[in-house]
Amino acid sequence: MEAATLQTDAEPAIRDWLMKRNCSVSPRQFVLFYASLALFSSAIALSLFVRGAWPVVPFTGIELLVVGVAFVIHARHAIDYEHIRLFPNRLVIEQMSGQRLTQFEFNPRWVRVEQGASPRDPVKVVSRGQAVVVGVHLAQYRRASFASELRAALGACG
Repeated sequence: MEAATLQTDAEPAIRDWLMKRNCSVSPRQFVLFYASLALFSSAIALSLFVRGAWPVVPFTGIELLVVGVAFVIHARHAIDYEHIRLFPNRLVIEQMSGQRLTQFEFNPRWVRVEQGASPRDPVKVVSRGQAVVVGVHLAQYRRASFASELRAALGACG
């Protein structure tokens, strides 16, 4: 099984699309920001605690916990991507969402690309009753051009 995987990776792709989320902050910057937020909030809570406003401390803890959970949820999806590769005899769609990797493989001669009625609607790759939504990480105005580009590449396959 491993030898087959090595052989298919060496197979040249006709077209290759990699679509990722647009993340302007690196994970390290995110951790530094959260640490500075925690330090600043804790300093304010401590100064108020010293002046006798002890109820501020639990609320600061709750605030930091909620913000930390939100950051973890965001960070889980910061590396989401779609990798679509078109080979002469197959179309491979690899999607990473959170910690889950999903891979689909289709015969490119049997695939059709369906574009939604509006730019907000997703692009779908449909083959033999199975539909896969692609291009979710693209800006809405780019989805139509991506669908046309994918259609043209599939048409060149056969």
